[in-house]
Amino acid sequence: MDTFVHESFQGLGLSEAMLQDLVKAGYTAPTPIQMQAIPPALAGRDVIGCAQTGTGKTAAFAIPMIERLAALPKGQPQALVLAPTRELALQILATIDKLGRGRRISATVIMGGADMQAQVRGLRQQPDILVATPGRLLDHMWNGTINLAPIKMLVLDEADRMLDMGFAPQINQILDALPVERQTLLFSATLPADLTRLVQVSVHNAVRVMVSPSATTADGVTQALHHTTHDSKASLLVSLLGQEQETVLVFTRTKHRADKLGRVLGQEGHKVAVLHGDRSLSQRRAALDGFKRGTFRILVATDIAARGIDVANIGHVINFDLPNCPEDYVHRIGRTARMKTTGRATSFVTSEDGLQLRAIEQLLGHAVPVAAGSARPSLDPRGQGRPAQRQGRPAQGRPSGFRERRPMSHGTHRPAQPTQGTPGN
Repeated sequence: MDTFVHESFQGLGLSEAMLQDLVKAGYTAPTPIQMQAIPPALAGRDVIGCAQTGTGKTAAFAIPMIERLAALPKGQPQALVLAPTRELALQILATIDKLGRGRRISATVIMGGADMQAQVRGLRQQPDILVATPGRLLDHMWNGTINLAPIKMLVLDEADRMLDMGFAPQINQILDALPVERQTLLFSATLPADLTRLVQVSVHNAVRVMVSPSATTADGVTQALHHTTHDSKASLLVSLLGQEQETVLVFTRTKHRADKLGRVLGQEGHKVAVLHGDRSLSQRRAALDGFKRGTFRILVATDIAARGIDVANIGHVINFDLPNCPEDYVHRIGRTARMKTTGRATSFVTSEDGLQLRAIEQLLGHAVPVAAGSARPSLDPRGQGRPAQRQGRPAQGRPSGFRERRPMSHGTHRPAQPTQGTPGN
């Protein structure tokens, strides 16, 4: 196997140390997104990468980032990775830790919900890479504990999700604090039209790597939907869970419903954990780690988990509630059938979900099959209208809240003081 790994990655221009770390990390061959994105990124080009969830996007930017940083002098962070959620930030950190050992490249994570002083101590270790969520990064910038002037590489991971979560003002301030002369890599599973403005102000003469059309689902996912009612959802879920032994990820629309559903499933004897934004960082890590280890067979989560879970062999994703944003359907079901495996995705649909279902099917370009034995009822008349707009977005697309790149001094940059109502991360 080692020979195959070495030969497969060798043509990408990687160092011997990186090739050995890939072997140790269990990488068997480059995925399409890695094969197409790594060479231009190694050459210093800006890259826009779009590929299905679970196809190796994290390694696609981590590998060239590590290789390029290894050739630079040490002593201060020179690369920044922005991620929308704590879970995704930790996942990226783990990948960098695995792949950076041979080149002696280190990283630290800057995210909300964690001890600020512990993060300051981590910064004093002079890591090569900062992996951060936008809000907490701005806190450090305001306190003077992080200066972005030395940054030479920027990665925007899941940029569309950051916009969905309301981080446009924070990203704008961060972009202003970065040097104009830098390399930028932007990766996502979807590239909706309203991401265009961010692309215009953050990348220059970029190489576009489109491994699959935006919003394409993995080939190995078998989709189905059950028509039901609000009152019958819980009993339907319990019935489905009793018919299988697979690892199951259940998505709800609200934190309250996730907590309630977790209690119901626990009372039914299931080993279940709950993950959402109101849980403490330690609770979120315990839930995710327990799900990975198999301590919990079921994880009930809000969309905070849609892009931050990297768990192998999730057999079944269940949309207890349809998402408000149709692109989130793709990300949710992308938690199964990762890396060319197979899996199932089941959605519960009520008579009031017509708008959401129509928007999802329009995005996919086809109807979601109805599960055997589930009759299609008459939809609420409101469901026959136009597709639902993406949550939090105006009818004309994303606000153009991004300023063009402009020359700037390379001294310490102090961002505008955070305002009330900044979304947490």
